[in-house]
Amino acid sequence: MEAASAGVVVRGEREGSGPGVVLAHGLTAHRDLVVHGSRALARAGHEVVRYDARGHGESDAGATGSYGYDQLADDLAAVVAAAGLERPILAGSSMGAHTIAALALRDPSRWAGTVLIGPASVGVPLTAETLAGWDRLATGLEEGGIEGFIAAYGAGTDPAWRDTLVRIARERMARHRDLAAVARALREVPRSVPFDGLAELESLRLPALVVASGDEADPGHPRAVAVAWAEALPEATLIGEREGEGESPLAWQGGRLSREIARFAAGLA
Repeated sequence: MEAASAGVVVRGEREGSGPGVVLAHGLTAHRDLVVHGSRALARAGHEVVRYDARGHGESDAGATGSYGYDQLADDLAAVVAAAGLERPILAGSSMGAHTIAALALRDPSRWAGTVLIGPASVGVPLTAETLAGWDRLATGLEEGGIEGFIAAYGAGTDPAWRDTLVRIARERMARHRDLAAVARALREVPRSVPFDGLAELESLRLPALVVASGDEADPGHPRAVAVAWAEALPEATLIGEREGEGESPLAWQGGRLSREIARFAAGLA
């Protein structure tokens, strides 16, 4: 399927039938990485729409300056409209979770609920040091392609998880048809803020499932931020127990995560 948004064609796919669930992925990821290839939601009786964000996967690149959350939220709205879905659940990870929050705040009545996986933003600008880290990834990709990105990315990972994280990163980067567009997104998305502080989330009266990631394996998506989102959102439930040593976070386990989303959806019926 395709959706046009401000001159950019966003591409995705749909499967299944039943109440709609739209999946929005994270920065440098692609449409299969919200539930990590699981098809359990479609088997559970949902119409599932997954799409590649602008500049990612098979979707068109956006112009310089077009990767802020306002535009990403417009893209998500265009995908929902193109799919013809009425009040779907919006489920997204990291950048996708931030995009969903930005869109849902515009008009909560349009959505049945939200699933917010591994949020990382607390609605304030990132520090210069953090932005420099994103810029290093962008420079690595611009100057050295996928291997340049991997070199910059791997340098900051926990040695206990490095092999796994590097393998996953290499696989996901190979899915992008325009690496220059991904590099542009790496510079621009982190400089955008999806909402104005956690207090703004207090106005989002909409059922929400917040999925915490794990600090050991995934320090870029702190558990404390997910807890803060769940505390700010008036109708939120927090899941994602602390993992045992060496155990992958729930956010990375596609089958389990899909079942949790399906359970959340069933509770809304």
